[in-house]
Amino acid sequence: MAGHVRRTRTTGNRRPDDTPDAPGRASDARHVRPAADAPDVSGAGHASDAGHAPGTTHAFAAYEPDSARPADGIRAADATRAAFPNARRHGGRSPRRSGTAAGTAPGSRAGSRGRTGGRTRARTRSRRRLRPPLRLLLPMLVLAVLMAMLMLRGYVHSEILADHRVRPEAATDQVPQDILDGGPVIDTRHGQTTSLRVPDHRLVLTFDDGPDPTWTPKVLDVLRKHHAHAVFFVTGTMASRYPDLVRRMVAEGHEVGVHTFNHPDLSYQSRSRVDWELSQTQLAITGAAGVRTSLFRPPYSSFADAMDNRSWPVTRYIGSRGYITVVNTADSEDWQKPGLARIIRNATPKGGEGAVVLMHDSGGDRHQTVQALDRYLPGLQAEGYRFDNLTEALGAPSALTPVTGVGLWKGRAWIFLVQAADGLTDGLGVCLALIGGLVIARFALMLLLSGAHARRVRRRGFRWGEPVTEPVSVLVPAYNEAKCIENTVRSLTASEHPIEVLVVDDGSADGTADIVEALGLPGVRVVRQRNAGKPAALNRGIAHASHDLIVMMDGDTVFEPSTVRELVQPFGDPGVGAVAGNAKVGNRDSLIGAWQHIEYVMGFNLDRRMYDVLRCMPTIPGAVGAFRRSALREVGGMSEDTLAEDTDITMAMHRAGWRVVYAENARAWTEAPETVQQLWSQRYRWSYGTMQAIWKHRGALLDRGPSGRFGRVGLPLVSLFMVVAPLLAPLIDVFLLYGVVFGPTQKTIVAWLGVLAIQAVCAAYAFRLDRERMTHLISLPLQQILYRQLMYVVLLQSWITALTGGRLRWQKLRRTGVVEAPGGPVPAARTRAGAGAGQPGALAGDGQPGALPGEGRPVA
Repeated sequence: MAGHVRRTRTTGNRRPDDTPDAPGRASDARHVRPAADAPDVSGAGHASDAGHAPGTTHAFAAYEPDSARPADGIRAADATRAAFPNARRHGGRSPRRSGTAAGTAPGSRAGSRGRTGGRTRARTRSRRRLRPPLRLLLPMLVLAVLMAMLMLRGYVHSEILADHRVRPEAATDQVPQDILDGGPVIDTRHGQTTSLRVPDHRLVLTFDDGPDPTWTPKVLDVLRKHHAHAVFFVTGTMASRYPDLVRRMVAEGHEVGVHTFNHPDLSYQSRSRVDWELSQTQLAITGAAGVRTSLFRPPYSSFADAMDNRSWPVTRYIGSRGYITVVNTADSEDWQKPGLARIIRNATPKGGEGAVVLMHDSGGDRHQTVQALDRYLPGLQAEGYRFDNLTEALGAPSALTPVTGVGLWKGRAWIFLVQAADGLTDGLGVCLALIGGLVIARFALMLLLSGAHARRVRRRGFRWGEPVTEPVSVLVPAYNEAKCIENTVRSLTASEHPIEVLVVDDGSADGTADIVEALGLPGVRVVRQRNAGKPAALNRGIAHASHDLIVMMDGDTVFEPSTVRELVQPFGDPGVGAVAGNAKVGNRDSLIGAWQHIEYVMGFNLDRRMYDVLRCMPTIPGAVGAFRRSALREVGGMSEDTLAEDTDITMAMHRAGWRVVYAENARAWTEAPETVQQLWSQRYRWSYGTMQAIWKHRGALLDRGPSGRFGRVGLPLVSLFMVVAPLLAPLIDVFLLYGVVFGPTQKTIVAWLGVLAIQAVCAAYAFRLDRERMTHLISLPLQQILYRQLMYVVLLQSWITALTGGRLRWQKLRRTGVVEAPGGPVPAARTRAGAGAGQPGALAGDGQPGALPGEGRPVA
């Protein structure tokens, strides 16, 4: 381990995923000269469709004898095939070209065209930046549609804009006496004031407040049984929700009338609101039955002599809009459920007079109405009464007018939207029940199994096996990590376990490799390569590693002195192929850092304990993980098939029969994103990469042995808890907002506080297991309200990207280098700014804690 920094520089042209010639021992590494016929390729390669078949043996070149090493001048692609003989080759990407043609004189016409073209391209890029990307607009559109549907549902169900005020009786001196003494049919159209009575022995049954899905069909059945017609004054809300019943009314010869949309007292409403109530109800009737009606009945109305100075102006205005107002002359009072005899007596006119009879087919239990109607109709028919609709009784043309053209399609569109809103809400209700069950099940599993895990590994005398003391190779893939790399490397040199450190510089442009070399630290080597991406950098580091146990970390992460020792102890069990460490957020002082700290401790580390017990841990974090070389060889090394190479390799380990465990005391401190934009970028890639890994390994569902066990236990749990549940979780907040605004407010708040209490208990338990201070949990309620919505939109965007076949570009996160490990000799952050920071094609560690893939892979 002693000695100064040794450099291994790989130059020349190579494929993005090529590994170098791999000598028998890393200290004997040679330079690889470029082949004359090798193309100049830089940038990351695209992922191939090939996976790593469990059980396939891949021989690493580091284990080959000297005679098997590639000679100087051999192409890098050949070295890659030697290192991974069964690995698929990946495509490359040409380097960027200059904006002007090479060799063009600055003052030439071609140079002028180049400058003009450059300005044009700059303006085009500026316009593109002003336009939000499609995959950002689609989640916003989904959210907008969801909220619009919920608002529509609330409106149709009288939860929005409903007005339940009822005006008391007022004076009648402004109402014409002819109206007060007249009949139940009031016509104020065309400026006239006329009232009409129903002829003797004619009865017009009217039913208010429907249609109701339970009672209206029964009323219609009784009417059809006795060959009677009636008038149904429907509300727009009910007609919109049950259009089939309105259609049946018209088809069976009944008339329908407007009873407003939300059933408000119109004497309290403005003219614009009155017009809205009328037009929306007509729209619902048109969409349901294809007709318009000229009949209207005001809510809370009764007899003609009850017209007063408040309701009369409304009646006149209704007439000016083309409607005939219909009140009643006999009130059955069925809404009070007084009994069958009382209902029949109230609805029977005296002396053979004609009448407009008021009944209800909605608004509550109407079984007495239906039973009374079945006796009432044959009884009065035997006395010579006829039951007609209104225009039949008056001998007038039908009140219903067919609607065609645009008006009909508008009505149908309205009905469709209402039905869609109701269907969506019902579906969301099912999803809410599902997410509630998933959340409770996940919390129960986490509490039960994480506690079992902690008791098992903390009991006195627990050992994985014989203590592991053999040296370890630590790989640090780095791209433009000038601000962080010194802290990272110095933390490793303080390790209590014997290690060698290999910093694989993935074509950094900010002098990352130079910084490491200038430190002159013992046991630290630098391997340089063209920018090829994190998987390629790790594979190159594996090829140069001297030891059988390999630790991988990110370039922005720092270890405690005991981290490596704790991380490799589980290898005392020969069945363990990989170990996940305990990643911690180092920059937790800001609000967004505190939120991520809660997420790491509660959502990731508690999950890892649970998955360890179930033997289906989905991800070894890129910030702190360890592998057996033999296990890596068996699954073919780090794959570029997905954007989540850490999740991909972990799933491959399970399928190959290796056990993956969690070492809680192997702590690593990583720098988390400090802005919403950086957090968005990171989590977008995590979630998308996880979906790719799940899809790649879907074949495990049908496998046998260890692969099949992971496929039928691990994959469903990962899919439910890491994809489905986070996607549906915001429904809790959506219904919370809906319930608070539109009611029932008190029950909604109590339910949400109950959910928050469950989460707080789990969070507190997780913090206790990790021996963390509870003070950061103060921000938990705000995290649940704001942070979860961001994660939802990110996950939704990942779904859209996956379903639309989009490709994801990697972006280098800005680092500050402020993270230090407790107990480690880490200096203050460097102030040197990376010249190439932020460039595409970057490899950057992100310290992700294992639930989802880390970032820092190059732009593909």
